[in-house]
Amino acid sequence: MLRFLLTAIFLIALAPPAFAQELSWQTCHGTTGQAGPVLRDCRPVEDFIDPQGRELWVRSAVEVPADARPRAFYIAGVASSEVWLNGRRLGDNGRPGATPQTEVPGRYQAIFPIPDTAWQPGKNMLVVHLSSFHGGLHFARPMSAMGVWPYPFPQPAALLALTFVAAGTLLAAAFGFGVIHAMRRTGSSLILAAMAGVATLQAVVESLRMLFDYAYPLHAWRMSAIWVLAAAFAILLVAYVTARFLPRARGLMIGLALGLVGATALLSGFDAKTVWALTIGVMLAVVPTVAGVRSRIPGARPALAWLVLFLVLAFDSPEWLADLSYFLLAAGLVLPLLMVEVVRLGRDDREREAALTRAASRPDRLTVASARGVELIPIAEILAVVGADDYVELRLAGGRTLLHSARLDGLIAELPSSFLRIHRSVIANLAQVQRLEREGDRWRLHLREGAPLPVSRSRQPALREALEVSTFLGGIDAAAGNSTSQ
Repeated sequence: MLRFLLTAIFLIALAPPAFAQELSWQTCHGTTGQAGPVLRDCRPVEDFIDPQGRELWVRSAVEVPADARPRAFYIAGVASSEVWLNGRRLGDNGRPGATPQTEVPGRYQAIFPIPDTAWQPGKNMLVVHLSSFHGGLHFARPMSAMGVWPYPFPQPAALLALTFVAAGTLLAAAFGFGVIHAMRRTGSSLILAAMAGVATLQAVVESLRMLFDYAYPLHAWRMSAIWVLAAAFAILLVAYVTARFLPRARGLMIGLALGLVGATALLSGFDAKTVWALTIGVMLAVVPTVAGVRSRIPGARPALAWLVLFLVLAFDSPEWLADLSYFLLAAGLVLPLLMVEVVRLGRDDREREAALTRAASRPDRLTVASARGVELIPIAEILAVVGADDYVELRLAGGRTLLHSARLDGLIAELPSSFLRIHRSVIANLAQVQRLEREGDRWRLHLREGAPLPVSRSRQPALREALEVSTFLGGIDAAAGNSTSQ
């Protein structure tokens, strides 16, 4: 089913070239005259048209269209161009020149509509003036398309839509793993977030050609970015599966991935670089995954099936891998892993809540949920509780502070009667009070250590009364202690 879907999408994407004429090109020496191009010394193009680092004139004989549909000359490649049909100028894309200074770079893709009146009976002579001095890199195949097609032709909307669906899915996975990493600080979630993010960026960069016409010098940057992102995904994949299924060989496998995947930069052709970077990464990832299957580690079998499917598509249809299959396969890997992580996160939260419930039965201690986990804090060590948005700050004996995921309103019910709310954002332990002082119009409560606490005017009478009762009860306890000692 997947093969059928990919085949249909690929044919839709290539629908316009199916109507193009097969052109046989000649390269010539040429100049621009008053009546159009003047060509001489023409000879057949033996391999492919390559205007990189030079000015080039090419021509081809074109048949008159068999139907009345409008036609256009379509060109895609790293070159500026100017086009004539039967001596009639169809337009230019930038401005070709004999030197870098005289050339004005054009767009990577250009369409030149052909007026019906430009056609002549029999053979028609198509002439293209090219130059490419600003490509930045040397491309193995600088011109990806040059032909006469029906105009306007349909855009590969299905391919673009599926690519963006995959990109959106991968972006959501990257965000999800990023949230999990922020909560749990696990290395695996960080690697998976990076894998999903890298695949998302590559899907966007891969689609730039279909989204807008960029200047041809940018093509080198785009193709380089595609290869770099593919290599990064391959290395991250090896790091993830090795850490999961064969952790003792993690350093060796990552070193091999860096060396072998990095070596694909030496290959000719960016499509080959990209496909081999991904393929080598997947092949290396198979080794620790097979070890995981032999050790019966959970998740190893599905991961191995995914890697095998990736390799089958890579060797059977490499042209599909970079265009579409890679994004679908990447999404098919990270989404199930994200669901597993979410389920595990929910299970851990339920276990944590159960631990908090069990610990709450100990009245001499306060169960504190912090970023580090769950702590049991002796209530006698708490000097004060200060509100901090959705959290509270516990000020403890010895100058230590601790954030607790609770609110003052709920916390006052858990603390014993020796704690009193003295301000809308402060609860004080009266057993730790040293003195109550007035500073101008304000009152401050001094504890045995730490900074003084503010006392609101409305709560000051209740605090005074509580302190008097506490002093009175303390005196009774002291007298009772003396009487017993006698």
